Amino acid sequence: MFRNIRVKITSGRGIAATLALILALGLGLSVTAAAAASDGLDQQSPNPTIVFVHGGWADSSGWNQEITNLERRGYTVIAPANPLRDLASDAAYIRSVLQTISGPIVLVGHSYGGAVITNAAVGVPNVKALVYIAAFAPDKGESLVQLVTMNPGTQIGPATLDFRPYPLADGGTGTDLYLKKSAFHDAFAGDLPLKVTDQM
Repeated sequence: MFRNIRVKITSGRGIAATLALILALGLGLSVTAAAAASDGLDQQSPNPTIVFVHGGWADSSGWNQEITNLERRGYTVIAPANPLRDLASDAAYIRSVLQTISGPIVLVGHSYGGAVITNAAVGVPNVKALVYIAAFAPDKGESLVQLVTMNPGTQIGPATLDFRPYPLADGGTGTDLYLKKSAFHDAFAGDLPLKVTDQM
């Protein structure tokens, strides 16, 4: 069974301490052994593969700095593209990626990616920890609509979205939702410089 871990990583410098905590809780190591493993000093402990899953309004490149920092510490890290079509198929896709990985996995989700990892990890025994970073962590039977609407004040809605149709395999049409550039910074990534969020 895996553990759910909710953390906030505020900088690259916090990665080592956070990873030590994740390893300690998720893999059953002592905090000392986990800290050593996070620094690449403990060759006896198996390093997990870290799998990052992005949420809506984003892509895998949002994890670039975390990937760089963890790879420097000797970890295998991947950030598969979350298809962002619907929760069931997105989770099934991420699960299919997880099933190609041998050894322990630490699965990390941001925003909508939290709901995806919650579902994707089911039935994958080598997932040892789920890490939620500002992410949805739904309880059994709880919907994303319930989570999104439980607190007032969201800046994401019809006025801040672009609706773009795409073709479905059965000949129908689906709709992708994109945050408007004018809303992206304030609604999604207010702690980043405007220059960065304009590109995102």
